Amino acid sequence: MLPRSLNREFAFTLNDVARMLRTYADHKASQFGITRAQWVVLARLDRFEGLKQAELAEMLDLQPITLTRLLDRLAECGLIERRPDPNDRRAKLLFLTPKARPLLGQLGDLGEELMTTALAGVEREHVEMMVTKLATVKENLRQAIQQKNAAAAAAREGGEQRYG
Repeated sequence: MLPRSLNREFAFTLNDVARMLRTYADHKASQFGITRAQWVVLARLDRFEGLKQAELAEMLDLQPITLTRLLDRLAECGLIERRPDPNDRRAKLLFLTPKARPLLGQLGDLGEELMTTALAGVEREHVEMMVTKLATVKENLRQAIQQKNAAAAAAREGGEQRYG
């Protein structure tokens, strides 16, 4: 058995909390007849209306085919619409419909209720501190990924061959 590591314990706990939060959000979203994944798409479009599907897929770290299925379902329910991109006739821009607005309000309330349950017993100052510290962790990871991607691009440009 490996000796306990605070770093490893943090990673496991963060992963467990994220998984449980997703599970609970799925349960709560089902009362409105949607999934957590659909909720995430609606919330992202509420913040960034007019995105192309490819941009939204990248933002949500989803495969384009997975996002297309989610968007198809949301369009069938009358919650989103795809409009032609005036600058690219192959692309569609994504917009919320007026029908989505009341649902987003309800989902916003639901999200607050969900997080009130999750954060019960945690003082506001500690929540603020966790948000700040997790933002630092997120930025550290973003920079590490960016450096890895830059190194991989430099290796490709340098003619390095990789097989397998």
